[in-house]
Amino acid sequence: MWQHTQLARSVTLSLGLTLGLAVSAGSALAEEIPAPIAALEDEGLTIHGTFDAPSGLTGYAASMQGRELAVYLTSDGKHAIIGNMVDADGNNLSTEPLERLVTGPQNALDWEALGESAWIADGDDSAERIVYTFTDPNCPFCSRFWQSARPWIDAGDVQLRHVMVGILQRDSPRLAISMLAADDPASTLNAHESGSPVEPLDSLSREWEMELQKNHDLMKSFGLHATPSILYMEDGKLQMSQGAPNKNKLEEIMGSAKP
Repeated sequence: MWQHTQLARSVTLSLGLTLGLAVSAGSALAEEIPAPIAALEDEGLTIHGTFDAPSGLTGYAASMQGRELAVYLTSDGKHAIIGNMVDADGNNLSTEPLERLVTGPQNALDWEALGESAWIADGDDSAERIVYTFTDPNCPFCSRFWQSARPWIDAGDVQLRHVMVGILQRDSPRLAISMLAADDPASTLNAHESGSPVEPLDSLSREWEMELQKNHDLMKSFGLHATPSILYMEDGKLQMSQGAPNKNKLEEIMGSAKP
């Protein structure tokens, strides 16, 4: 919970299960945005859309620091309640609008960003399932994941896309760029993971250095700090896993039992 107090109003936000605290309306805010909603935006909330809510309330789908929040504006427009709304049966009425207006669109943007990153394909381009993994050339757990994934890759069921990063050792950035810039990145990656380390380039182009930095920034944007960091879609939702997965987790990531 965090708090902020100003002369004309007091805002207390609680990330509780069901109820939030009222936000008093200020008089000097723009008319087209209800004052309590504008106050919350000033505190750092992002409003993604509105939705119908019971009892004369107006629902707002919001997020803050990567967490989804439901906000309910009272019918007089003077107060907002932050939290989940439940019905008489205990059903969470906030889940569906938050998934539709916040989680779903954000997942789509994140998946698109992964697709636009600098990655090396491992597996058939026509594979039904795509899995992204942030990979450091000096990461032994990345190599373990690469080896564990072979049955799905060899069967053509999954394509692993290695988003290359250089974070573990001093020469990791040079090795990562050397793999990305190779004439045949896929073969270079597979040889490297099979025990024939990539030969580092003598000089690195500024273009590839920038691409590697973008990969680092993307990894950081997901709140990930270790390799391998694995991302995949399941039932339309972006899932993340860090470290070499165990058998059950591996099958979940790959979407099926071992071929």
